[in-house]
Amino acid sequence: MSIDTNTETVSEEEQEEIMQEVERRRTLQGPAVVAVALIGILLSAFQLWLAARGRTFAVPFPGGGQFELSLQQLQVNAVHVTFALILAFLLFPGSRGDGFVARRLGRIPPAVRSQFGASHPLSSATTRLADAVRWAAVDPSMDRVTPVDIVLVVLSLFPTYYIVTEFEAIQDLAVFGIQSGRPIHDVYPILEPLVTAVAMLGVPLDEVSCAFLLGALGILLVLEATRRTLGIHLMSLVALFIAYARWGYLIPSDSPIGALSTLPETWGGIVYNLWYTVEAGVFSVPVTVSVRYIYIFILFGAFLEMSGAGKWFIDLAYSATGTRKGGPAKASVVSSGFMGMLSGSSIANTVTTGAFTIPLMKRSGYSPDFSGAVESSASSGGQILPPVMGAAAFLIVEYTGTPYADVIMAATLPAVAFFFGMWVMVHFEAVRGGIGGLPRSELPNALDELRTGWFYLVPVVLLIYFLIFARLSIARAGWYTIVAIVALISVVAADNERTRVPLLGSIAALFAAQVATFASYGVGLGGAVRVALGLETAADPYSIGAAVAASVSDLGVIAVLISVAFLLARPYADSPLLDLDEAVDESARRSAEFLNRPSLAENTGYRLGTFVLKSMESGARTATTVVIAVAAAGVVPGVISVSGLGPNLAALINTVSAGSILLLLVLTGIAAIIFGMGMPTTAMYIILVAMLGGPMEDLGVWIIAGHLFILYFGLMADVTPPVAVAAFAGAGIAKADELKTATAAFLLSLNKILVPFAFVFSPGILLVRETGGQWDIIGWSDISDLGFFLPEVAVPVLGMFLGVYALGVTIIGCQYSPVGSSSRALYAVASILLMVPEIPLLVLEAALSLVGVSVGLTGLSVTLPLRTLGLAILVSLSYRNATRSSGSELGTATPAPGDA
Repeated sequence: MSIDTNTETVSEEEQEEIMQEVERRRTLQGPAVVAVALIGILLSAFQLWLAARGRTFAVPFPGGGQFELSLQQLQVNAVHVTFALILAFLLFPGSRGDGFVARRLGRIPPAVRSQFGASHPLSSATTRLADAVRWAAVDPSMDRVTPVDIVLVVLSLFPTYYIVTEFEAIQDLAVFGIQSGRPIHDVYPILEPLVTAVAMLGVPLDEVSCAFLLGALGILLVLEATRRTLGIHLMSLVALFIAYARWGYLIPSDSPIGALSTLPETWGGIVYNLWYTVEAGVFSVPVTVSVRYIYIFILFGAFLEMSGAGKWFIDLAYSATGTRKGGPAKASVVSSGFMGMLSGSSIANTVTTGAFTIPLMKRSGYSPDFSGAVESSASSGGQILPPVMGAAAFLIVEYTGTPYADVIMAATLPAVAFFFGMWVMVHFEAVRGGIGGLPRSELPNALDELRTGWFYLVPVVLLIYFLIFARLSIARAGWYTIVAIVALISVVAADNERTRVPLLGSIAALFAAQVATFASYGVGLGGAVRVALGLETAADPYSIGAAVAASVSDLGVIAVLISVAFLLARPYADSPLLDLDEAVDESARRSAEFLNRPSLAENTGYRLGTFVLKSMESGARTATTVVIAVAAAGVVPGVISVSGLGPNLAALINTVSAGSILLLLVLTGIAAIIFGMGMPTTAMYIILVAMLGGPMEDLGVWIIAGHLFILYFGLMADVTPPVAVAAFAGAGIAKADELKTATAAFLLSLNKILVPFAFVFSPGILLVRETGGQWDIIGWSDISDLGFFLPEVAVPVLGMFLGVYALGVTIIGCQYSPVGSSSRALYAVASILLMVPEIPLLVLEAALSLVGVSVGLTGLSVTLPLRTLGLAILVSLSYRNATRSSGSELGTATPAPGDA
């Protein structure tokens, strides 16, 4: 049973409009939709092959033999980015005709007509030229692919084609220089007439290396795709760093910013370093992480969402919390956090999940502004929630060299604290506004939901098992989990009361046969058939345990094959548990109508195939902005590393912060919020880690704590005015005032500011211990060491949760009853003393140092009494508020979110 929102339901068209407005993405029709779908499916298939088989692509020929292509990491990264470039040019318009340049160019035809008259030939020619430019490049309705887009798509193929086909020549560039490469007409003789013609015009293309031309073209294409997908700010920042790499040597070394001076570099060297290596630039670590880890988990999230898991999890959250005080908002916190963890996109999750949760929050009594704020704040927080954490966990793993299990272990308690804070704040708002829950009759039954959708939890459990207990590689874990999702949905599609026993029996029988062949012939069923036909020789038999283990990896494929066989036998059979996402059913309906066979939309096997393909397309669409972001952002650390700027930049930052860890953290937090405004979290993280990660570590911050600190503050940008893209998306769904929604979302997310300070100053919150300069996740021996565990772990963790609770009262202005302004100030003091007593102590230390007094106040002997004082203040205020609540009458109207 799904919840009926009853009123103010947000249609799929409205969701698409909001996403289009916030993300500037086209809504395509006709052949363009098919083209995007095919390219997206090809990209996903390419990534799935990499996850399953690695970088060697082998295609067997029918008559024997096979075609085999083994790609190097640079080639794989180039193909990965090229797919994203093509999708970016198809999905995002180059101009809507309302930009700075377009507006000024648009003034030319009227000015010419005004000067010469409408009938003048020059006026007519100018008007026709303007019309031609608009037709070729401008897409005001955001619904068509322009000729310029098609040209850019074609141009995107050339640099990667060169990398794939001329890899040996590229390797020589490292030794002989990029200008040593052959000119373009030597590499591609078909272009010789064009090159000759251009050379006759005075442009010496015949003297320029093909590698240089195509590398420069590739970088320019990445910049243009960045402008389209992520805005002018990130594109300008990346372009500025490229210009800095070329002319940074002009900065006088004896100037106040002399530390930023670099050695002279040529354009050839810059293009080579930014385009033809995996150590720096476009195809460096960020894109490698995207290839290996990020994309496969974006795809995992897409498969899980398209399977109907998102809708089921929302229903489950509402069934568990919906009847409680403020239940709809609490369910939003839980479901949005879970889905945000998988999607890695604050905006997309706010729109898709919020389309369901926000109307229910409004209906229960929350104001539109507060409803949109809750959804956007929880959705942005999903990226700090283990085990997936959007893409962040995998970037942290790659950049720090820390095992994945250690990263998610360290990230768990702070993430739980953030969502605990969200929970208590929506509860306090419900108390303040007299907001109850929904009637039980309007909510699904939790047991029924678990009975009909328990299988949605299996992929998440398997993912955790593969990553933490089986310790598989991240890519292989993602591949196995996606196979598990497809297998589960296949079985669910084929399952009904009539087929259940034969279906499960057939799967069990085929699995047993697979085990038997491994135990007998040392190969699976396919190999055993070839052995029986004399085409192969048997291998050494497996032991029973090894045979079972080998067969388990094939269980998903077995389940899919058997289920598809049942679906082919009874294509229109009932599938009572199959509840795919609406987008899948809509795609099935449209494609069936396109094929002029509308009845196919009811064919369960056809719906299953549509589910797989739609998931692959959806994953590619979601990943496009991420891939472009990491490709562009990789330029910044690339420039820093190849220019030798790193040590000088670290020295400059340490000078600016005067060696103060508090000042450095404040500057880092401000920079993260500014850089993160309107920018994907991944791009912000890559840029800031490259610039600020080193100085933080130099001042004694554990490397994981420093990276999580940057991540938390970067996510604040999604809900921080004036940009606040996630909050504005929430306001669109809630039909609320954008600035009020963004302000409320910012206040609800303040935990993402204090919690990072807490775990930087008290690393025990991250469940780590420093021993002999080495940081390690704590074990049972550390827990039994009470002299360490109690003061370094238990007290800070308890202080963090109590501080988050006190901060919630401060922000909402209500606990058991309304809280006055003076009491709110005291709650705020209690929150800081409980979470981060080091902040006031460091400020006091700095003040004393100004008058010549040097003293260290941040030891345990001082912080513990301050935490105790904070606890005393909180207990006293809570007792007074509780005793007053029985005699106070809370208003039933929800106050304005700006007062939250």
